[in-house]
Amino acid sequence: MTDRQKITLTGAQETLLATLYGKALDTRARRPILGDREAVRVMRRIDYDFRRTGMTATTAAGVALRARQLDDWIVEFMTAQPESTVLHLACGLDTRPHRLARPATVRWVDVDYPEVVALRERLLPVPEGDYRQIGASVTGEEWLAQVPADRPVVAVFEGLSMYLREEEGRRLVQRITGRFPGGQLLFDVYGSMGIRMQKLVPAVRNSGSTLHWGVDDPRVIEGWHEGLVCLDALRSVDMPGLELLPAVGRAQMWVLARIPRLRDVGRILRYRF
Repeated sequence: MTDRQKITLTGAQETLLATLYGKALDTRARRPILGDREAVRVMRRIDYDFRRTGMTATTAAGVALRARQLDDWIVEFMTAQPESTVLHLACGLDTRPHRLARPATVRWVDVDYPEVVALRERLLPVPEGDYRQIGASVTGEEWLAQVPADRPVVAVFEGLSMYLREEEGRRLVQRITGRFPGGQLLFDVYGSMGIRMQKLVPAVRNSGSTLHWGVDDPRVIEGWHEGLVCLDALRSVDMPGLELLPAVGRAQMWVLARIPRLRDVGRILRYRF
C-alpha cells in the first residue's frame, strides 16, 4: 500500500500500537471477541514492525476482552443517559467511536497528545454525529475547559492509569468529577505486583516505557471525591468471556486466579459520581 504512515512514536505513546495490533489480531481469530474490522484497516496503513509489540493470540484476546467490557459499560451509560458526553482519554488509535452505535444526542470527545490526534486524522474517518478531538496531554490543566460541562459524562481511559504517577491519577479523577454534574469513570489498573512485573510485558519493555501507579484497593479512590462510589472492580482473571481465550490463555488465568499475590495483578474499574 503506497500511503502507509511511518510511525515515529516512542515511549508510552508507542504502546498504543500494541493495543491496536491486539484488536486487529483478535479480528483475525477463529472466534473474534471484539471483531474490530476498522482496527485491521488502520493497522494495514501503518509502516511499523508490529513484532515489537510482542502481542500473541492470548494477549490479543485479553486486550479484546478488556475493550469489550469497557464498550459494554459505555453503551449501558449512553442508553441510560442519551444526552451525555463520552470523554475518551488517551484514545490512541482506538476505533471505539466507530465501532459503537450511539444516540445522535451523545457528544463524543477524544483526547490524546497532538501528534497522536494528527495521526488519527490521517488514518481514521471522522465519526458521525457530535464528535470532536482535542490534542493535549490528559494530565494538562487546560484542555478540560474545552469540554462543555452541561451534561453527565462517562470518562473512559484504557491503558493509561499505570503510566501515570498516583498524584497525576488523583488529580485527573478530581478534575473530571469536579467539573461535571455526575457520571461514571471507567478505567483499567495494575496492582502493585503488576507494576513490579512490568518488564515482563513486551510492549512496555520494547518501547522503553515505565509504569508507575498500581492500585491494590479500589476503595481508596472513593475518597478522592465526595460521592465517588466503586460499582465494579473486575479482576482480569474473572473477566466475562475468558472461555474465549486460547487454551494456553485459559490455563494461565486458571493458575493466576489461585495465587493470591497474582490474582489482583490487573482490574477494570467502574465508579459512579
